[in-house]
Amino acid sequence: MPFGWHIEQDMSLHVWRIADYTPGIKGEGGMPIFLLVLLVVCVIYFILVYNGLVSLKHNVEKAWANIDVLLKQRHDELPKLVDTCKQYMQHEQTTLQQVIQARARVQSATEQHDVNALGAAEGDLRAGLGSLFALAESYPELKANEQFLHLQARISGLENAIADRREFYNESVNLHNVRIAQFPDLIVARSLGFSREQMLRFASRELRDVDIASRFKQ
Repeated sequence: MPFGWHIEQDMSLHVWRIADYTPGIKGEGGMPIFLLVLLVVCVIYFILVYNGLVSLKHNVEKAWANIDVLLKQRHDELPKLVDTCKQYMQHEQTTLQQVIQARARVQSATEQHDVNALGAAEGDLRAGLGSLFALAESYPELKANEQFLHLQARISGLENAIADRREFYNESVNLHNVRIAQFPDLIVARSLGFSREQMLRFASRELRDVDIASRFKQ
């Protein structure tokens, strides 16, 4: 007799009949097995998606923390650079002030985790430092100062490192944003409050040619 079939006797008609028989189609409490299996699969999938989203979120936060460390290091070095330059660049107070103000905006945006504001402030600061280093070329005594040379190299190195970490941060953000936008993962993401992260873009500032002669006439 094939599996899944059995013979039942109809006692009222005294005839035998073959009936379908599939053992175990219901679990405890009367829930069909296939529904129970489907529920287990959905729970497992939900857990896997959630863990994946948490991992991507953690990568974004880690990438931001790496940038934050470098920003703080540069933040500590900038006042030393400005103080050193002030000793030789009495005619460049405007440029020095722009660097200080941009530094303050970068710090404020970083503390508030305002990615858009940080990008704009970072663009201003980099433009200010570019102008400052360009002007320093006209001050031989400043260029010969060991403290200035050390700070220039240190800050330039930090800026390069920040740019590299920014690329890693944006890559992490992109992976996160793509994942929470894909179906069916977006269902889990929305239900648990996962939202898009902002990429960090440095605002570009054009550096104008500096008229050194006019500055010494001020």
